[in-house]
Amino acid sequence: MMWTFANRSSLPIRGVGYLLCIVVSATMSLSAASAQQSQLPQVALINQQIEQGWADYEISPAKGAGDEVWCRRVYLDILGRIPTLEESKAFTSDRSKDKRTKLVRSLLYDDQYTEEYANHWATVWANMLIGRGGGNDRRDLTSRDGLMKYLRDSFASNKPYSSLVYELVTAEGDTKPGSPNFNGAVNFLIGKVNEEDGTLATSSVSRIFLGQQVQCTQCHNHPFNDWKQQKFWEFNSFFRQTRGLQRYVDGTRDIDYAELVNEDFAGEGGDPEEALIYYELRNGYLSSAFPVFTDGTEIGRSGLVDQVKRRSELGRLMLESDAMDKMAVNRYWSMFLGHGFTRPIDDMGPHNIPTHPELLDELGKAFRGNSYDIKELILWITLSKPYALDSVLGTNNKIDDPSVGESPKFSRFYLRQMSAEQLYHSMVTVASGTASGTYEDQERKRREWLRQFTVTFGTDEGDEATTFNGSIPQALMLFNGELTKNATSLKKGSFLDSLLSTGRTTTDRVNGLYLAGLGRKPTKKELQLAGSLFRAREGKEGEMLQDVWWAILNSNEFILQH
Repeated sequence: MMWTFANRSSLPIRGVGYLLCIVVSATMSLSAASAQQSQLPQVALINQQIEQGWADYEISPAKGAGDEVWCRRVYLDILGRIPTLEESKAFTSDRSKDKRTKLVRSLLYDDQYTEEYANHWATVWANMLIGRGGGNDRRDLTSRDGLMKYLRDSFASNKPYSSLVYELVTAEGDTKPGSPNFNGAVNFLIGKVNEEDGTLATSSVSRIFLGQQVQCTQCHNHPFNDWKQQKFWEFNSFFRQTRGLQRYVDGTRDIDYAELVNEDFAGEGGDPEEALIYYELRNGYLSSAFPVFTDGTEIGRSGLVDQVKRRSELGRLMLESDAMDKMAVNRYWSMFLGHGFTRPIDDMGPHNIPTHPELLDELGKAFRGNSYDIKELILWITLSKPYALDSVLGTNNKIDDPSVGESPKFSRFYLRQMSAEQLYHSMVTVASGTASGTYEDQERKRREWLRQFTVTFGTDEGDEATTFNGSIPQALMLFNGELTKNATSLKKGSFLDSLLSTGRTTTDRVNGLYLAGLGRKPTKKELQLAGSLFRAREGKEGEMLQDVWWAILNSNEFILQH
């Protein structure tokens, strides 16, 4: 059995009934909630600017998403998992007018969620900074554990975004936890600065934090924007004092850890007082470059560390640039809304006009004005009107379809598929409610599963696939995998065992399955199919619930963020 996701953003949410029909043969709509208004000026700004866009295009937005759907949505986006049945019921039974604000603040600031929040966002950023495979090869200088520890600690303490960026760009020290001068932040650059004179560090820093894709200007001027080859090598000059050094286990040639250091750079002309570098033009001639920031700001040309620390100067200049502010806002907006204000999100500038330029500018200023508080930025986005919309593409907003090349107008919530990590943690949640064991045990199990996922879903180009494509190996993995077996188990203490002991009616328990897995109530047809299963199973309710739950977990709808 397989399915595909053609035109994903307009895909109708369905699939459970289809799978239930298969189970039956083998064995024998959402109410809209009124939008909650927030007094936060940043939320009002978002709503006003997005609504103006709707008016300009003469479209009407989708209806507001129901509480059940919105609750599932916000848990997935903030904590990286769907809510438990108890969490969903607690939210939907709350009758207070500000319950959405209370829930978001709880997920962001309550101690009970701090660890989950930090783990989720550490994973998101580790994948962004070094890729899913970064630090998993024993020959790699990068320590994934070291970077994850740094990121977890940073997100747990709600470190300002500006501090996070500065530390990642300027860090010195050892990669591995327990090493003499451990500094987990060095793992971002340790594997990049030694590669081809730091060109990988150049392109990664400019793209991830400034929204400037400069990689193709290494060899020639950019054909579409104002980045020239000269600017690439000027930016690259900031990394020429930096080296990654291998440290070995005593008495062996086995690498124990690596160290990122700043060291004197004499320049390619041999003059450390003016440590220039040379690069080749397309006509074969050589030209020279020295450290100049993207806005034209020059720093001292000395390559002596005691005179100029080039990466420290780069970090300072980045923090003074509004490009960093807007890139951060654009990235987080895309994480929660499915699309950014530019496409791609990390290619910004005059050549790539944002869909909502004033909103992007003002949110960037607000982010800086609120001391780069990441949690506050998340709060603004999740309490906004576009985030709270249903995912329906209707006749009133049919031009709002980015899947066919239209610019996003955010008149509906764009469907997207869970990341591999979100699926894993959601399956763990539906199996037992919480992950068990120490953090190290949990991380080991997760990496083992993700490693299987990457192998199973790897593309022909060698990329790491992070979404589902309906392949047969994927279907088999979800149909018969260990996580699915655990989630559908009837053993004592399991989710289904707990549901059976609630003392409520069979219909209530079927309703609970749909709320837990999909954030909605079952349709009339789905209830009828459950009844057919109950009869086919000769009144064995546990087996019927297993069948329904299996169908839910293997449906298109379960793996979608909607």
